[in-house]
Formats: sequence, structure tokens, C-alpha cells
Amino acid sequence: MSEFKQTFNSSLGKKLIMALTGLFLCTFLIVHLGGNLLLFKNDQGFAFNSYANFLTHFPPIEVVAYILYVSIIIHSVYALVLTIKNRRARPVGYAVQPKSPASWSSKNMGVLGSILLLFIVIHMGDFWFTYKYNNILGFKEYKTNQITGETTVTDFTPSNPDFERSYSTENNVEIVRVKDLHARIQWSFSHLWYVVFYVIAMGAVSFHLVHGFQSAFKTLGWVHRRWNGVVYFIGTWLFAVVIPVGFALMPIVYYIQSLSK
Repeated sequence: MSEFKQTFNSSLGKKLIMALTGLFLCTFLIVHLGGNLLLFKNDQGFAFNSYANFLTHFPPIEVVAYILYVSIIIHSVYALVLTIKNRRARPVGYAVQPKSPASWSSKNMGVLGSILLLFIVIHMGDFWFTYKYNNILGFKEYKTNQITGETTVTDFTPSNPDFERSYSTENNVEIVRVKDLHARIQWSFSHLWYVVFYVIAMGAVSFHLVHGFQSAFKTLGWVHRRWNGVVYFIGTWLFAVVIPVGFALMPIVYYIQSLSK
């Protein structure tokens, strides 16, 4: 067995892979939140539907997306393997639990990760799979007058069953026809159970990242007193506060809006 293979079959190697895939997923969360903030634009889903269409039809983005899916699987599997290995190494607990400086989140990464994995499966099934492979979504037609900037929105029914999107300009009017994923989001976030589960999952994201982000840097050996404070600040405020809160606000706002309809 080569030295490289031995390294990545060891516990340290698995932790290194988890650290790298974890940091990649953290980067994705920043980009994903930025795109999803388009939901807060009062444009009847124009910006968000255009964004969703771009994500699913731009080849480089699609390649990155599949790398993301593989990273999620690897991160989850290696976390499970390491958890099982650690429990087998100590099948019988301490008679008296020793005092430990470890945080609650670090002690419960397995539970937090399980909640997140369940959330990812439901979330991707509800939105990604529905968008890509389920024909239940309707279409919207957005006509924007390029002189006045005014946009009108109507439902659109394509004559071709394989139709996915179109962009054209006629008489200084930009016409965009795309799948209406925004309507699916409105429908999903009108259900209280889904909103509650989403918010709980974002709580799990917060606790998972407040430990995981800093732990990844330690595993990779990227530790130095000059930037430890920066890593702690980013891990705590960006990944454990700003990002989870940003995601959680979406279902809450849409649920409140659904009550007034």
C-alpha cells in the first residue's frame, strides 16, 4: 500500500478529507446565501427564477454542483466512519465523566450532522429534484421594457413539452420565459411544519459550523496566533450567526406572507 493511500485510510487522513470538504461546503454556503437573498426582491420571482435557471444550465456551475454533491457524501460518510470508530475504541463509558473543555457542539457533531443530512435530502428533493426532473412546475413570462425598466409578469404555457427557458428581445422589450421555482418556494414555505424544520436545521448549521470551521483549520495545521482570532471571528459570526440567520429568515418571511393571502 502506497504512503499516500495509507495516509488517507488513517484516522488523520479521514479528518483531513473532512476538513477540506467541510471548508468547500462553507464556501458554497456563502454563495448559496447570496443567490437566495434574491428571494427578498419584490419582483414576483424574476431575479430568483433567472438565477435558478442560470445555475442549472451553465456547464461550469453544473460541474461545481456535482463536486458539491460528492463532497456532501464524502463528508457525511467519513463523519459516520470516524464516529463509529471512536465508539468502538471506547465501548464502555467512564464510570465518572471527566471534566472536558470541549463545547456542546463538538460533543454532538454526530447528531447535528444527522439533522443536516436529513435536511439536505428533503431540501434537495423539494427544490433541486423538482426543478430538474419533476414536471410539476409552471412557467413565468417576464417582459421588461428596456426604455422604462417596467416589468410585467404573466403565466406561460409552452407548446413544446421539452421547453425549459427562452430569452429574446422584441421592440425594445426583453422577454424571459423560465421555470417558476419561486412558486414552489412560496408553496413549501406556506407549511408551518416545513418552516419549523427548516429553522431547526439552521440552528444545527450554526452549532455545527461554530465548531467545524475552526476545527478544520486545526486539522489542516493552519493555526497561528496571528490569525487565530480572525478564524474564530469568521467561524463564530459569519458561519454560526449571519449565514444560518440569513437562511432561516427566508421561510419565516414567506410563511408570514402566506398568512396574509
